[in-house]
Amino acid sequence: MITKESLTSFFKEKAAQPLSFREVVYNLNLTPPESRKLKRFLREMINDGNIVRTRKGLYGLSEEMSLVTGYFEAHRDGYGFVILEKPGERDVFIPARATLGAMDNDRVVARMENRHRREGRIIRILERAHARVAGTFETSRTGFYVKPKNRAVPFDLYIAPKETGKAKDGDSVIAEIISYPTDKRTPAGRIVKILKKPESPLDEVEGIIDELNLPRRFSHNALEEAKGLYAKIPPIPPLLKGGEGGLHKRKDLRSLPTVTIDGERAKDFDDAISIARTDDGYRLWVHIADVGHYVKWGSFLDAEARKRGTSVYFPDRVIPMLPKELSEDLCSLKPKVDRFAFTVEMDFDGTGERINRKFYQSIINSNERMTYTSVKEILVDEDKTVRERYGYLLRDFEMMGELCDILKAGRLKRGSLDFDLPEPEVLLDIQGNPENIIRAVRNFAHMMIEEFMIAANEAVAGHLENLGIPSLYRIHEEPDITKLEDIMKTINTLGIHKGRKGMKARDFPGLLKQIQGTPEEDIISHMILRSLKQAKYSPVNVGHFGLASGSYTHFTSPIRRYPDLVIHRILSEVLAKKHLGDKRIKELESILGDIAFHSSKMERQADDAERKVLDAMRVWFMKDKVGDEFEGKVVAVASHGLKIRLKDYYVEGFLHVSFMTDDFYQYDEKSRSLYGIHKKKRYTVGKEVHVRIDKVDMEEREIVLGI
Repeated sequence: MITKESLTSFFKEKAAQPLSFREVVYNLNLTPPESRKLKRFLREMINDGNIVRTRKGLYGLSEEMSLVTGYFEAHRDGYGFVILEKPGERDVFIPARATLGAMDNDRVVARMENRHRREGRIIRILERAHARVAGTFETSRTGFYVKPKNRAVPFDLYIAPKETGKAKDGDSVIAEIISYPTDKRTPAGRIVKILKKPESPLDEVEGIIDELNLPRRFSHNALEEAKGLYAKIPPIPPLLKGGEGGLHKRKDLRSLPTVTIDGERAKDFDDAISIARTDDGYRLWVHIADVGHYVKWGSFLDAEARKRGTSVYFPDRVIPMLPKELSEDLCSLKPKVDRFAFTVEMDFDGTGERINRKFYQSIINSNERMTYTSVKEILVDEDKTVRERYGYLLRDFEMMGELCDILKAGRLKRGSLDFDLPEPEVLLDIQGNPENIIRAVRNFAHMMIEEFMIAANEAVAGHLENLGIPSLYRIHEEPDITKLEDIMKTINTLGIHKGRKGMKARDFPGLLKQIQGTPEEDIISHMILRSLKQAKYSPVNVGHFGLASGSYTHFTSPIRRYPDLVIHRILSEVLAKKHLGDKRIKELESILGDIAFHSSKMERQADDAERKVLDAMRVWFMKDKVGDEFEGKVVAVASHGLKIRLKDYYVEGFLHVSFMTDDFYQYDEKSRSLYGIHKKKRYTVGKEVHVRIDKVDMEEREIVLGI
């Protein structure tokens, strides 16, 4: 029987050159019904980028024709890179002349034209990432156009007179793309919304939601399905003796002391933990909300969650992956309430080595809704009042702290990167306006939960991999050697790691340890982080470089991430059936690639949205501070100026070289610095400077500095 897998094997082993459709049928000796199936498979495999159809109508494997598939990462200057879907492959540089009009995040096929330089040309766009463009409506003698706000979009959009939607010259608009650019045709669109000039940060956030076409509401069917779940839940019986064989064959853990630990403003509690001492060391239970019990494959809720891929978090709101009936109620592990969970039970010895693991569905009842602050007050500050308040759990918290230290030490010993990067936190007043932007506090409790979630994710990933079950891995590839060399040049200018001619990926942990506590720590950490490849989802496991983990997945946040929900379902199926048949394994293999790609894409979109909102909040916060002076620190140096982070607020601005009027400055490539020709003043990463807010560009969301 013909399958996609057998087709791939045929082209790889038997086809020495591209073949016509008839030649494929003849070589495989297919019947008419099988030929019809072949036509459908070929069409699907072309859409997936695995097979290419040449201009002469011949078929062949992409890899045999020096073709690669991935997503396009566009640069504002027109060029870009294809980030390959196949793990372990370096990015491919695409010159501006060879992009075929591809936009940022489009899924593309590229031909390798210079393997040594890893340079190529895009020959086909498989999937467009953008259906809409935000920009400025402009009129000219040649017609109407939208100039995109996103500089990575390499074209203006032509708007026909009947498609202007009453927009006027200079209006901020959202345009729907009707036709994408080709070699012979300019891109065209229609105006679907005229944006009013933002009069508040709230308006700005609404504009970004429009710009990225983020969902504002759930489909009617999904909402009805969510509301209908309440009626389907049978009453949970009282505590079961021995905790075995309860409702739906769940293990009853309601008598086990259990807590959730989250931020003060959290509403969706998708993980809880329990701990106990054993003869060998520690037993840790990580309980995760059993979202898969409620959201089934192929349901309306599943379709909605898969499309969204992830929840998106803004300072003033959340755009959730699941309706609040699930995210804030049925699946949220609230205190003093019985909840269905999926439990990972792990035994560790005194060195942090995992010696046993179990997985099962359970019923839990969380004793307390703890916050990171309250746990820190117990373990770090040793606050008497708080320790008395939670006295009955005190020993548990102390054991958690002990185990956290042991697990973290083991993770760092194996080569995991220990990033403790500061992140900005926007504090809003009651009107939703930013009243401060501070460095977000990450304390010991954050790290503790992080360690326990990493342990659970590794346990699940290793279990499924050992069984040979198709799975979704969270992979993180090693950085390109060229990026390592580039970062090394900057680090050497700071006098750190001197004497080393080169740098390898394995040197990162030692370097991070070396800079700990230095003034340059967060700057260098950010530089290293930017040099790393982006973690993504893949059905092929190549390990997780950042965590130095051989097998890693996402299992611990199914309320807000779709891949976690998929892993829950796969693990649940494995536990129920013990053995998955060949047919089911092939079904999983056929869908996991698409889920991995789409989930990675939606994660990047969420990151982009969160970054845009943060930039907007920064300019709204700083707009009434023009003329004020601040102390700051150089965090990046370029030939055209300096990026500077202020000390008083966690805000960055740019000091253009033309605003540095006390001298003529030139860029020194060797030392990665700007130096004055006459006064010999030199600006490097980490240098402290005194700056003035010269301009806040609300349109571009940029803060312009002067000295």
